[in-house]
Amino acid sequence: MAMAACDNSLTDKEKQEYANKGNEISQATFKVLSEKLTEQMKLGGPAQALPFCNVEAMPLTQQLSDKYDVTIKRTSDKWRNQKNKPTARELKIINNYHKLISEKQEITPIVEVDSNNNKHYYAPIILKANCLACHGKVGEFVSVKTDSIIKSLYPNDKAVGYNEGDLRGIWSVSFE
Repeated sequence: MAMAACDNSLTDKEKQEYANKGNEISQATFKVLSEKLTEQMKLGGPAQALPFCNVEAMPLTQQLSDKYDVTIKRTSDKWRNQKNKPTARELKIINNYHKLISEKQEITPIVEVDSNNNKHYYAPIILKANCLACHGKVGEFVSVKTDSIIKSLYPNDKAVGYNEGDLRGIWSVSFE
């Protein structure tokens, strides 16, 4: 693993089980969000997708959190929505992923237990090419029109300036 867990109370088998569950949940969430955003992009490009994402992404994520009986969060050091701001622990993981990437090392999911014995799964979110219309560099991938829509919906947006393959953030899945 790329980073040591806070607590060694999980066996290797349990860590693998939580890693498998976390991966399944984050991939299912990505699939739902991606399909919905792709549908909106086809209907009207970023002008259609951004308002949809602004209103619907968090409720969709909450529905999946309820379905799996976990807390699912997408977070980043460059967040768009204040509600997705990382915790201190999440930020530490993101920063460590950046460090590992800069050192050309592999980044892998992390499973750990916190001081309250809650299990957590963290996995990197790598930016895909189709995400650049809303998260890429302004003037290169993000049009001025799209940038103005982003600024109107997210006045404190920090989530642009990316290239394909960049670390966008992490999945954070908490098992209650």
